[in-house]
Amino acid sequence: MFDRTTISARPSGVRAMPFALIPVPTWCDEPVELREMRAFVAVVEEGSLSGAARRLHVSQPALSQQMNGLERQLGVQLLVRGSTGVRATDAGATLLAEARAVLARYDQAVAAVTRHAGAGETLLRLGIPLELPAGLLSGPLASLAAAYPATRVQALHMSTAAQIAALRADELDVGLVREHPIGPDLDAVLVVEERLGVLLAADQAAKLAGPGGIRLDALAGLDWVGFPRSGSPTWYDEIVAILRSHGLDLGPAAPEGQELIAPVKLAAVTAGGAFALAPPDWREPIPESLTWAPLVGHPIVRRTWAAWPAAARRRDLGHLVAALEYRGPE
Repeated sequence: MFDRTTISARPSGVRAMPFALIPVPTWCDEPVELREMRAFVAVVEEGSLSGAARRLHVSQPALSQQMNGLERQLGVQLLVRGSTGVRATDAGATLLAEARAVLARYDQAVAAVTRHAGAGETLLRLGIPLELPAGLLSGPLASLAAAYPATRVQALHMSTAAQIAALRADELDVGLVREHPIGPDLDAVLVVEERLGVLLAADQAAKLAGPGGIRLDALAGLDWVGFPRSGSPTWYDEIVAILRSHGLDLGPAAPEGQELIAPVKLAAVTAGGAFALAPPDWREPIPESLTWAPLVGHPIVRRTWAAWPAAARRRDLGHLVAALEYRGPE
């Protein structure tokens, strides 16, 4: 299922967007990560599974299974369950604060975007992955709006594999993907290269940091908080090969079909014994208990391509692609 959003291609609409990825405003249609975040917040705020189940209009057993699954996914205990109710652990408190921030931005974004719905407009469907660099889309969307005011952009939050499949099925007009598509039916251009650093517990980072940052092999013994291979197989295999070549044990694999949003990454790293990869301009606020540090030698570079059907002849699509100027690593 796609995470659907409609963004009016008007400069004022673009400026009003709090962040680039905006789900539709219905709880049941949100991606699984947002459903988990909303459910977790409800459980902590209500102090009981039964109260949260009533608030979310779901069964208590289903909600309990969802919380158990979230804890298994992160590998940490988020809730302490007792006869008088439930309360958050330290890791759970970290996730609670981050989840509230994400949900607040989500609600603000939906309110801003829904003001710009219009009839009789041309639709351009744009696929977007997680963790795009700040400002990557605002300028190109503003340029598109000025040149083609009748075009509105529908942003679809999708993994790389899902975007490529949707492009070939004529369910997407252009996508931002983590690997170059193979085959003559799709064209692609490199738009972003990011030198990824590492997120660590602050005390661990202090011990491992040296001149120029942290050596990748110094992370041996820590688990990688990664993403499912099915979402971007080539990019996943590239990271795995680099990590293993530096003597790192990957730890448990991420559950298939579930990309890890920022609050989930932060909660997993906060618990200790793990690290996550993130770019230097990561837009999510980092708790004081965590530290971002560059990797010595920049061994991991994340690339993002714009991809579209080779047979496409849309001028507004061409304008948007041309406006996505290449941004190299800083």
